[in-house]
Amino acid sequence: MVATVDLRVCPSPAEALLIAEAVFRANYADAAFAYVAGSIMRGQGTFGSDIDLVVTFDSLEAARRESFVFDSVPVEAFVHDPGTLAWFIDDDVSRGRPSILNMIAEGRAIGRALDRAEILRKAVSTRLSLGPPALTRSALDTLRYEITDMIDDLRGDRTMFEMLAVGATLYPKLAELALRGRNRWNGSGKWTPRLLAGVDEALNDRFDAAFRALFATGTVDPVIALGEAELAHHGGPLFGGDCRTAAASWRKA
Repeated sequence: MVATVDLRVCPSPAEALLIAEAVFRANYADAAFAYVAGSIMRGQGTFGSDIDLVVTFDSLEAARRESFVFDSVPVEAFVHDPGTLAWFIDDDVSRGRPSILNMIAEGRAIGRALDRAEILRKAVSTRLSLGPPALTRSALDTLRYEITDMIDDLRGDRTMFEMLAVGATLYPKLAELALRGRNRWNGSGKWTPRLLAGVDEALNDRFDAAFRALFATGTVDPVIALGEAELAHHGGPLFGGDCRTAAASWRKA
């Protein structure tokens, strides 16, 4: 048994590892290995941080993701076999958002097949170091169109509520353009400013200042200037001439 942890105090990495090993024994005893990852294991956990587990069985009917609380600590488990894990790794790479790759690369391996876990970690770490695939012309043009459209929305006579909604939608799109356009991996939520800072602290500062002004006071000019600058790096604004044809199969008989 693991002593109950007070959620008001984030577990240390050592405590989190003990908890993860107990979870592994209790819930995944037949699994080959698992990676224990997440902000707690990096020493960056805060109130409410969970333990991430990537669990690998020799064979499963289907992959699953499950969340639960174990001895007062939230746990999020990604349960796979080699085939399903390979599919999700490829899918993350194709989207340029390597969530499961990062968990494998940085996680602490536990279980009976540590040699297999280390082989996979080395392969995943190598793939991470290569960066994401280049944006296709279609994906790049879609981002350019969407960002252009939202910047034009901010130029209009909008209520504060509307500007906040547009800004909340624009931020991840503009960050994706900035990151993927520089051949860097993309992320979501709290990872976005971390990744932007990893590219260029000044770039992250410009994002922070521009969107802080928009969300705090409704000032749109810094965000518009930021958007225009990023678009200029990647072909400029795109509206007129944009055309995307639906697949012929997208119809109901």
